Amino acid sequence: MFHTPKTKVRPSMKMADLIDANPNLLLMLQHFNIDFRVSDMTVWQLCSRYGISENLLVSIANLYNGFDTKGHQPFTRKDLLQVISFLKNSHDYYRNDKYPQISNYIRELQENHPDREMKLLEKFFNEYFAEVLEHLDYEDSIAFPYFITLLDEGKAVEQGERYSSKEYGEHHTDIELKLQDLKNLLLKYVNIEGDLDLRRKLLFALYELEFDLYLHSLIEENILIPSGVRIEKEQNV
Repeated sequence: MFHTPKTKVRPSMKMADLIDANPNLLLMLQHFNIDFRVSDMTVWQLCSRYGISENLLVSIANLYNGFDTKGHQPFTRKDLLQVISFLKNSHDYYRNDKYPQISNYIRELQENHPDREMKLLEKFFNEYFAEVLEHLDYEDSIAFPYFITLLDEGKAVEQGERYSSKEYGEHHTDIELKLQDLKNLLLKYVNIEGDLDLRRKLLFALYELEFDLYLHSLIEENILIPSGVRIEKEQNV
C-alpha cells in the first residue's frame, strides 16, 4: 500500500498542509462529502463547517496517516451514523470508480497482449471483485441497517433479529489482502513486454484500492464494531 507519512493530525493544523503531505486524505474528504476547496481552514474549522466532530475526523485522518485510534474519546451516536455514511460512500467509490478503472486497464493490456496469462489475470481480478461486492452487499443490506437501528435512540433492536456487533466482527474479513497476490502477478510473474505506462497506471490503481480497502477495514474494526459492542452493553441488547 502507499506509504503514509507519520504526521499526527491535530485540530489546529491546516487541512491543505495535511493534504499536501498525504494526498490520500483527499479520499477521506470525498468519503465525508467534504469539498476539496479547503482554503486556509484548520481541521477544527472544517469540522465546524461540515458538522463533523473533531474527535471523529481527527481519528479517521490519523488512520489515513498511519496512526491508530487509541486515546480518543468514545464516539457519539451522531459520529457513528457519519461513519456509516462514510463507509457507504467508500462502497460507491469501489463499485463505480476503482473497479471500472482497473477492469479497463486490464482489458486494454489483454487487447495489447492477447495471451493466456492476461486472460488469467482478468479472471483472477473479476473473481476477487465478486467477493468484494458480496462483502459490500452484506454490509449494505444487513450490517449497516442493524447499526442504524441500534443508534436510533427511539427504536429498540428486536431480540429476534439475532444479530450483533460481535457477529458482524466475526463475519468481517480483510477484503484487501488478495490484492497483494494480484500485484505480485504483475510485478513478478506475468510476462509482458513494454506498455510501461499502462502497467504503471494499473499498479497505481491497485495500490490505491488496496490502501483504501485497508482503511475501510480499520475504521470498521477500530471504530464501528467496538462502539456497537459498547452501545449494546449500555442497552442490554
